Amino acid sequence: MRSDILSWRYSLTATVLLLSPFDLLASLGMDMYLPVVPRMAGILGSSPLLIQLTLTFYLVLIGAGQLVFGPLSDRFGRRPVLLGGAMAYVMASVGLALATRGDVFLALRLVQAAGASACLVATFATVRDIYAGRDESNVIYGLLGSMLAMVPAIGPLLGALVEIWLGWRAIFALLGLAMAFAVIAAFFLWPETRQRTETGLRWRDLLAPLGQLNFWQYTLSYGAGMGSFFVYFSVAPWLLMGRHGLSQTLFSLLFASVALAMMATARLIGRLVPRFGIARIMGTGMFCLMAGAGMLALTESLIPQSIMGFIAPMWLIGVGISMTVSVAPNGALRGFDHIAGTVTAVYFCLGGVMLGGFGTIAVTLLPRQSAWPIVAFCGFVPIIVLMIRHFNRDQS
Repeated sequence: MRSDILSWRYSLTATVLLLSPFDLLASLGMDMYLPVVPRMAGILGSSPLLIQLTLTFYLVLIGAGQLVFGPLSDRFGRRPVLLGGAMAYVMASVGLALATRGDVFLALRLVQAAGASACLVATFATVRDIYAGRDESNVIYGLLGSMLAMVPAIGPLLGALVEIWLGWRAIFALLGLAMAFAVIAAFFLWPETRQRTETGLRWRDLLAPLGQLNFWQYTLSYGAGMGSFFVYFSVAPWLLMGRHGLSQTLFSLLFASVALAMMATARLIGRLVPRFGIARIMGTGMFCLMAGAGMLALTESLIPQSIMGFIAPMWLIGVGISMTVSVAPNGALRGFDHIAGTVTAVYFCLGGVMLGGFGTIAVTLLPRQSAWPIVAFCGFVPIIVLMIRHFNRDQS
């Protein structure tokens, strides 16, 4: 029996409870902040572009930072990377709560993102350490996916309520406090799970997955899924609160309805994978993204003033996002158990760069107070994924 399994003595439920706060808080660092995004330029005396960069850079650095933290977790272990990243997140969150200038705010968001990146790579690598080759892997990925889907549902509403009651600075103060509790629990309860090898830290392992079409297929599908959500939350505050004049609370509730569609879908994935397989579920997710994009194009052209004309197609897109991101990690990491931390890093980095890069291009070049950035992203990127999937199937 592997030493990592012997060191991890927790049940599946206890494992989810211990691991999930780090994934949830990484996502909450984005979603709780959304209701105040349109006002942050005025609050900090900065430009709307800089505020957009606080969203873009956060997501990109979550991925790119793992090129460092993934190999480090393979060399030094999951535990030190997790604890160090969590403490950086705490300190950055406190700094964000005190920031008064746009450039300082952006710099602290980068530190917060780096901490979130370290937490994510340590968490996913730990899951792979414990459950590689076991049926529980699909279950725990589905459970983590369900929890992550809840964050966009409750995050903006929680952020709006905190801002109304305590002010926007309290959003970041609460994020820091929650991560502080999580890191204390991990310090006492999270054992090391890294498989000890003689190879040590090998940066060339970063290149190992790049020659595998299967890795590209699932990594790009992750970028397509999360990129669709990135464009959605970049556009939604400006469209719903700007063009339609909704309040922060009503915006948060409508935003949450899409996340609830994601959550309901994620709850089913664990049962669907054994029956249909991850490749078919991923492909279905891509078709949902494209179908939702087509519906949005029609409603934006014919009934642009209809709120439901925007939200209803986003429900279908939300289903596609959830189907994709629930199975993509397991598919991309298949065959790389011996360097799970490093390959997880490459996976999140490439996916994050693509979703942040293509997503920011769509948001910047197309009208932000419209659905056209979402239409462009969801209509184009999934086609690339499906082409790679078709070629990969022909080659296998």
